[in-house]
Parts: sequence; C-alpha cells; structure tokens
Amino acid sequence: MKGDPNRVAVVGESAGGGLACAVSMMARDKKVALPKYQVLVYPIAGYDQNTPSYQASAAGFLPLDKAGMGWFFKNYLRTPADGKDPRINLVAANLKGLPATTIIGADYDPLKSEGKTLADNLGKAGVKVNYQLYDGTTHEFFGMAAVVPQAKAAQTVATDDLKAALK
Repeated sequence: MKGDPNRVAVVGESAGGGLACAVSMMARDKKVALPKYQVLVYPIAGYDQNTPSYQASAAGFLPLDKAGMGWFFKNYLRTPADGKDPRINLVAANLKGLPATTIIGADYDPLKSEGKTLADNLGKAGVKVNYQLYDGTTHEFFGMAAVVPQAKAAQTVATDDLKAALK
C-alpha cells in the first residue's frame, strides 16, 4: 500500500466517536503519529447519566434513551469504576494536543450534553473545533441522508472538514 501517514483521520459515530477520540488520546500519549483530524458523530464522551440530555431522554427517545445507555454501560464496562477512565469519560480527560475536530450532535439524544461539553472542553484545551447540532434529529440520524435533510447537511460538514484537513 502507498498510503500517506500524514493524511490519516479518525471518524466514529456514537460509541465509535468516543473510541476515535480515545485513539487520538492514546497516539498523543504514546508519542506516535497523531491523526490529522477527527470527526465525532454524537460521541459517547462521558459516563454521567444525570446530564440535562440524559434527563430529557429518560422517558424514552428512540432509537436511544437513558435506559438503553444504561444497558450499554452495564454490558461494556467491567465495573462502574471503568466509567471514570479518561478513554471513556472524555469530558474529564486531558484533551490538550488532540487534532482539530468536528463534532456532530443530535437534538433528541441522551448524548447531546456530553457532546457539547466535549466540544467546549476541546476548545478550552486549544483544539480547533467545529461543533454542529442538528435541530429536530435523534441519535442515528447521520446515516439517513436519503430521507433526513439534516443528515445530508451533517455529512457535507463532515466531508468538507475532512477534505480541508487532509489536502
């Protein structure tokens, strides 16, 4: 393969968004080549299920709600203490030195608050951030461009930002 190591980005949606950011943190900490850019689509960025968006989703916003996230955490983490690991609890992590980032947020999503907090904290750490919240959307909207106009707009933002970062 003739890939260019100077043109690598990480992109992830939901749990994958949190994992993408964790990969960037691990690269930084191990002092290996850092991705040039990261796109985090409604990332799982915290373990606190008492945020405003978790409270708003307690009644059951489909396709994801507070109870669903509780199930995921219960089955993903070995113990609740693992939720404090900075690779899970990104909103409390050291974010200095991470690559420029686009964060896509969904309006009716238990992850909305932590996505915005992550964007704010990245900015405070000196990371260039493009945060976009799409009104009227739910978790998983990003892949529905054929039927959800906001998904097409979000995909355009993500691809435009990636193209600009990798040229």
